[in-house]
Amino acid sequence: MCAQTLGVQATIDAFGKLGRENGLKEYNALIKICIGKARESDNEDVMLEYISRAFQLMKLMKEQGFQLENETYGPFLMYIVDMGMVQEFDFFCKFIKEDNPSSLGRLGYYEMLLHIRVDNKEKIQELCNYISVNDLNEPISLQENYLLALCETDQKNELLQLSEIIDITKVSSLGNAVSIFKSLGRLLLESLAEKFLLEFKECDYGIEHISTLIFSYATSIPNLAVEDIILKFKSMHTELEVAPTLKSYEKLLIFCCDLRKVYAALDLVDQICREGLTLSIDMLNSILLASDAVFEFNLGQRIYSLICQHNLIPNSETFRSMISLRAKMKDFGGAYDLLNDVKKLKLTPTASMYNAIMVAYFREKNINGALTVLKEMERAEVRPDSQTYSYLIANCDSEDQIIKYYEELKVAGISVSKQIFMALINSYATCGQFEKAKLVLLEKGIPIKNLNEIKSVLVSALASHGQLCDALDLYEEIKEAGKYLEPKSVICLIDHLQSEDEISRLLQLLEELQDPDYWVDGCYRVILYCIRNKHTSSAVNLLKQLKDRFSNDEVAMQVLFDEVFSLFAETEPSQLHIGLELLQALKNELCVTPSRKSLDFLLSACGRAKDLRNSNLIWKEYKAAGYPYNVASYLRMYQALLASGDSKSAKLMLANIPKDDLHVYVIIEACQKAYNRSKSAKGKNKKNKSKKTQKKEPKVK
Repeated sequence: MCAQTLGVQATIDAFGKLGRENGLKEYNALIKICIGKARESDNEDVMLEYISRAFQLMKLMKEQGFQLENETYGPFLMYIVDMGMVQEFDFFCKFIKEDNPSSLGRLGYYEMLLHIRVDNKEKIQELCNYISVNDLNEPISLQENYLLALCETDQKNELLQLSEIIDITKVSSLGNAVSIFKSLGRLLLESLAEKFLLEFKECDYGIEHISTLIFSYATSIPNLAVEDIILKFKSMHTELEVAPTLKSYEKLLIFCCDLRKVYAALDLVDQICREGLTLSIDMLNSILLASDAVFEFNLGQRIYSLICQHNLIPNSETFRSMISLRAKMKDFGGAYDLLNDVKKLKLTPTASMYNAIMVAYFREKNINGALTVLKEMERAEVRPDSQTYSYLIANCDSEDQIIKYYEELKVAGISVSKQIFMALINSYATCGQFEKAKLVLLEKGIPIKNLNEIKSVLVSALASHGQLCDALDLYEEIKEAGKYLEPKSVICLIDHLQSEDEISRLLQLLEELQDPDYWVDGCYRVILYCIRNKHTSSAVNLLKQLKDRFSNDEVAMQVLFDEVFSLFAETEPSQLHIGLELLQALKNELCVTPSRKSLDFLLSACGRAKDLRNSNLIWKEYKAAGYPYNVASYLRMYQALLASGDSKSAKLMLANIPKDDLHVYVIIEACQKAYNRSKSAKGKNKKNKSKKTQKKEPKVK
């Protein structure tokens, strides 16, 4: 902490004056800070200065009798590798080996990584050949570390070469073996994985370790559905004639939950229980949380059935999650039934179980239902907790209610959590008591670590209720204190800064979003602002940044671009030219092929704008992008042609549209009726106009 604030050298001096000598942990921490500072800097001189400081620290360690181990030199050498500093690497390696000759094997790992990093294929092959020729004279650690470096960087040919001479059963740790098998999975080297597994089995490596290696291999195979990964996991165990262990099964369940594949996880649970293995209830709790995250609330009932069927013992967290899922389905009767089951199993009902029902009632704006939960807690002698009162306060519609619940909380001796302070701010703001919302920041007991988060909630509350100037003043105050606004509050400000002259402030707010997901969300919102306010160049720059962020994920990038272009299908026809400018920028400046959806949205916008010229232009873009015309594109163009008054071209287009689909037929009928109404209206207007301009004939006597 001192080094982050005072600097490395000042910290060493200060601790020295205090008579506190640095130990191994302190030196390692200081070296990591130096490397971190070097990584953060774009200035070469600053970077070299921090490298020098880290090296001086290692020299100081040697002078004080410490031996340089991987924990010390690892982060340092990894940075040298990342920077591709070959000559410096050789110098530092020599320095480390002088002190610790046993580090030769681990230094070989970094050496191989370095030459892979600088793409020195000749040197990589030289190292592999050296091991192949001298394998009897060199320690296994050097072979192992070369192999690890090759595996981590997926160097397939060299990996295969070393696999011929290394004794895989002598790998020093399970962690290293796992790294090797993950690489075999990524490179689809199944035959080599099976060979290694057989060698492990023959040397009595241990069934649990073998099962872990099979899991590592199967879950690393690219572009494989979770269901197929589970099949591969099982088939490899069958071929080796070993049974999957409970530990590897649990890893597979966590893998499914992390990917939100809850149905596959539940099928796996059923199989594990049928095999007679005793599954930890924590695994089912993980599946319940994953089900909640993907809005599969109905799965709570299936999980409860599995618990009863296989005589598993649920705990309080299990019931809380199941009650929450029932309540989110609006099955409040089912949620209360689960509460009764808690008592039958002689478990103690908790406030969090009741809170799950209460918050669901509040979500439905059912205040009476939520207050009934409070009465049920009293009957069951379950004390409300801080979370209970945060829900009650957050849903108050008057100042008197806020004060009432806040006083009850204090009388009950419940500690005031950050959620309570946030609820107070939001409730006061909802009631229009903005000054009282601000005064919450002066309340005693606000933890210093939570103060900035609570201030950020106040910024959101003020902005959401029309007090934008006050919200911006507080935002500036937070910045001046050297703090950052919470991401949700930044998004809230972006949403409410919608006047025409706010582009510079919005871009500044966007820069403050460090979390990638929040940045993408904020960027999308600022792009929409740019489109609405005709800031085309800013929109293009932001699209470029989006492209850079998603350079390795074309699908995600395309989805975001589609979201942007979807706006033009709904905006006023006057905004169409911005969409066309963005399309050209996408092609010319970003070198991105527009998606079919993007073109669909623009063609629909052209139809709404009755813009025949640009409709034809977009129609040609389908062909340029390599998209064959389909029923949807023909329909959109037919609509655009009719709306633009080109009935002749529309009739030709109609011939390409199959009319056997009822939905298509209905759309065509609607288009024709709209065209006829428009034509009829134009005819009447023309007739009325001619009557008004016609000169009156003089009467004949």
